[in-house]
Amino acid sequence: MTQRAIVVDDSSFQRNIVTNTIENWFDVIGTAANGREAVEVFREKRPEVVTMDIMMPEMNGIEALAQIKEISPETTVVMVTSVSQNEKMREAARAGADGYVTKPVETEQLREEFDDVLDFPVTR
Repeated sequence: MTQRAIVVDDSSFQRNIVTNTIENWFDVIGTAANGREAVEVFREKRPEVVTMDIMMPEMNGIEALAQIKEISPETTVVMVTSVSQNEKMREAARAGADGYVTKPVETEQLREEFDDVLDFPVTR
């Protein structure tokens, strides 16, 4: 069975890039433009996988990550972040992030990260 995913980023351009990249591996069932929306969409749709930007309005990705992991610790969350956000990545790891990739998102980098954090390869 294909795992379901949501893509979270305040940039519609980045949401489209990540969605187009992972839709070959997962059933993308929703997107969100900020952390608050991410938690709402997560509660409604209960995906197994989340890609999450860190810096977003209303609620940042680390706060959303912590809430999602509190609801469902087994959900795989991969952070998508700018290279210059090293301290934020450490915070995300403490909050339960399963992995991370840096922007600009490259297909191979994202595939390798999912291969590392999931119990099966995402390539098909």
